[in-house]
Amino acid sequence: MRGRRQLGLVAAMALAASLMAAPAAADPHEDARAAYYRRDYATVMQLLRPLAAQGDAQAQFGLGFLYANGQGTRQDDTQAVRWFRRAADQGNADAQADLAFMHAAGRGVPKNEAEAVRWYRKAADQNHAGAQNNLGYMYAQGWGVRRNDATAVGWYRKAADQGHADAQVNLGFMYDNGWGVKRSYTEAFALYRRAAAQGHVIAQYNVASLYLAGQGVRRDDAEAAKWYLEAAYQDYAPAQFNLGYMYAHGRGVPQDDEKAAEWYREAADRGDVRAQVNLAAMYADGQGVEPDLAEAMKWYRQAADQGYAEAQYRVGVMFDDGQGVAPDDAEAERWYRKAAAQGHAGAQCGLGSLYAMGHGVRQDDAAAVRWYRLAAEQGHAGAQASLGFMYEAGRGVMPDKEEARRWYERAEATLLAAAPDQDDVGIPSERVGPAAPDSQIAEIPRPAGGPR
Repeated sequence: MRGRRQLGLVAAMALAASLMAAPAAADPHEDARAAYYRRDYATVMQLLRPLAAQGDAQAQFGLGFLYANGQGTRQDDTQAVRWFRRAADQGNADAQADLAFMHAAGRGVPKNEAEAVRWYRKAADQNHAGAQNNLGYMYAQGWGVRRNDATAVGWYRKAADQGHADAQVNLGFMYDNGWGVKRSYTEAFALYRRAAAQGHVIAQYNVASLYLAGQGVRRDDAEAAKWYLEAAYQDYAPAQFNLGYMYAHGRGVPQDDEKAAEWYREAADRGDVRAQVNLAAMYADGQGVEPDLAEAMKWYRQAADQGYAEAQYRVGVMFDDGQGVAPDDAEAERWYRKAAAQGHAGAQCGLGSLYAMGHGVRQDDAAAVRWYRLAAEQGHAGAQASLGFMYEAGRGVMPDKEEARRWYERAEATLLAAAPDQDDVGIPSERVGPAAPDSQIAEIPRPAGGPR
């Protein structure tokens, strides 16, 4: 969230650097820096306030910083904006960048993306890497300015060349997708790798994903697992999920169901729906954990409650079959319908069966055919065979042995062409990005979503 979280290491270093920028003879700045490192924020506030009142731009920036984070004083965005503006009007690039952020986020002032762009540009023109990255992001998203990927690339590059990790990720993502620049997985990999070396978790994840796909670099599952592990240790749930999958299938690491379950649990505890589904499947099958259908149902339900269609389908199956819960046709119908509404073929087939048998719903062959057909046209073998039976028996449709034969043959072909049955959810191939605008005044988690 872009809310009121405390500043991180980069932010702390920025404030300390701003205090050190004062002349060596200015003891109050040195004393404020020392107090800040002691986390004696009240003393920092006491030392900076008179300097700020005298027009010292670095002290004004520092005062705004403390108000924005509620350090040494009550958190007050209005006061933060007031002091950032005073410093920004004197040309202080840090203050200009943070004033821009306040406008972009609507903190202490009405949200105004155009005004944010104006202040980011002032700081970016002073070679402020964070502002350059954020200005690039504004152009990439079309926030406060007409969207222009080529201009976004230009600003990202300026910041990336200064070693700004977010900008390296964002520029890499532009190369990865061919936005504003000719697509080049090799360039994308090089940029992600530079940011990953700085500990940037999204970059680590993306480096791993490129190794896994063999794009921009020779495919190497072991290297992929190594970089997923780096990101997983930073509590990044998508990396934890992928690492669990690699242990489950022995890709780049020795096959180990227990380790797979451990990493799935780490990601599941952070709300990753794919990990919740795969952990549930391991409990259902007793892989890497003791068999426990009630525990399986618990994890399926957590993912289903987040709207994940695969989990909703499996919750429906559990109610349908009475696994881990008492059989309940009405609940099975409710969960199948949720997943079916999202186009889940298995759930559509399940709904068709409930209508065909009159379980949990009024028996209705025409409705059964309708749901079977939706699933069959997606290539669901069970639905194709069931639709064949409905044509053969003349249930819900006119009897048609030729049409029945056609659907039976399609079902057989689907089964022959199918890969070995796999009960878990696989690794997504896409990279993650871009990194959202950052600020010196707050930690902002990188988004876990994919393309814009």
